[in-house]
Amino acid sequence: MANALVTDLDVVEDFTATGRCDEGFLHIRRLRVRNLRADGSKSDVYRVDVVDRPRLDAVAVLLFRRGDQGLEFLTRQNLRPAAHFRHEKVPNVPDGRSHLFCEEIVAGLLETTDQGLPGVRQRAVEETFEEAGFRVPLEAVALLGPPFFVAPGIISEKIFLTAVDVTGLVPAVPEGDGSPLEEGGATWWRTLASLESALFDGTIQDAKTELALRRFLARQPASSSVVISASTSVSV
Repeated sequence: MANALVTDLDVVEDFTATGRCDEGFLHIRRLRVRNLRADGSKSDVYRVDVVDRPRLDAVAVLLFRRGDQGLEFLTRQNLRPAAHFRHEKVPNVPDGRSHLFCEEIVAGLLETTDQGLPGVRQRAVEETFEEAGFRVPLEAVALLGPPFFVAPGIISEKIFLTAVDVTGLVPAVPEGDGSPLEEGGATWWRTLASLESALFDGTIQDAKTELALRRFLARQPASSSVVISASTSVSV
């Protein structure tokens, strides 16, 4: 039943020992490198692992609207296997929580056709419809500053943060991409107070969601409910 609640993940096969590093959703480059110094000397050789996706970068979209309770923000519950399998390990600081699902803002990988900043905006438009059901024009997408690395010590990916005002728009049922990873992917609205509280107490533990909100709020006039538009985007 595709609509039944997902409660766990069944590992059908673990082919870690036989899988190639350049296969699958993530590609791992295992390198031996050395530092080249300005004086011509070199460091000792050391190992470096670099994790790449088949598509390099991603966009995240902070969807907001003006509601009866002020600004409201849309978040999405997503199935996250990597976070879920933390339960097989012993963390230094146990949190006692299940991470089968993680709450975060809308996001998606940039396609090869998404070139330049117009391409980033176009992908934000597509992800907004695919994951939240809202049809918005390209000019509705505001850039929230420069992209950022997720974990630059191991992952090459950068995320571009954007914001879109969907006040007054009526969404369609999100189409999704048909992947089993999207099962249970519910969306809901949080007030500003609710979202900040969820980030503060760890209900939401997603970095892009927190950074997008902080950048968004930093661009608001003091003591004002006026919100940014695409014309106030920060160049990258």
